[in-house]
Amino acid sequence: MSQYIEIHPVDPQPRLIRQAVEIVREGGVIVYVTDSCYALGCHIGDKAAMERMRVIRQVDERHHFSLVCRDLSEIATYAKVDNRQYRMLKAATPGCYAFILEATREVPKRLQHPSRRTIGVRIPDHPVVRALLAELGEPLLSSTLTLAGEEVPLNDPEEFRERLEHLVDLILDAGSCGVEPTTIVNLTGPAPLITRVGKGATALFGV
Repeated sequence: MSQYIEIHPVDPQPRLIRQAVEIVREGGVIVYVTDSCYALGCHIGDKAAMERMRVIRQVDERHHFSLVCRDLSEIATYAKVDNRQYRMLKAATPGCYAFILEATREVPKRLQHPSRRTIGVRIPDHPVVRALLAELGEPLLSSTLTLAGEEVPLNDPEEFRERLEHLVDLILDAGSCGVEPTTIVNLTGPAPLITRVGKGATALFGV
C-alpha cells in the first residue's frame, strides 16, 4: 500500500519533500503535481521503476517518458541543444511544455525513443515539483498520469488512493491542478512541430 502525504501547494514543507525524494532514491514510483497535471515519477537510473510506470500506464517501449529538469543547463546534459533550440527553450521555460530533442550519450538507450534516439525534456513551474527537483539534484523520469482507455489525466487525489494505492509507493497530494497536459513540441526538425496541443500556448513557436 502506498504512502499518502498532503503537501502545501505553494510553500511545500521541506520535511515532506525530503521524505518524497528518499522514496524516489530507494526505487519508488511516486504521484506528484506539476504546473499542467499530475504525473508519475521515478529515479532516472532505476530500470525496474521505469517498467512499473509502463505497466501502470499500459504503454510499450515506443512511449516517450520525459526527463523533468531543474533548468536549461540540466537539459543540456541529456539533450543536444543548438542556438536556435536554446532560444525557444529559454522563451518557453519554465512552463507547460515538453520538448522532443536528440539525446546525448549521457542518456541510456532504454530512455530514448527506440527508432529516433530522441528524449523528451521539460522544466515545470510549480513549487512542489521544483522543490522535489532541487532536493533530488537530478531529473525525474516522468509520465503524465493518464491511465489506459482514458482521455484525460487523473486529478482527484482521493481517486489516486482508490486506483493506485497498490501500484505506486507515494501519492503526494497538493490539491487539484487541472487535467490539461503539456503541449509537446518536437524540435528535432528544421521547424518546431507541435505533436500535442495542451496547456502551453503554441504562439511562441509560430504555430
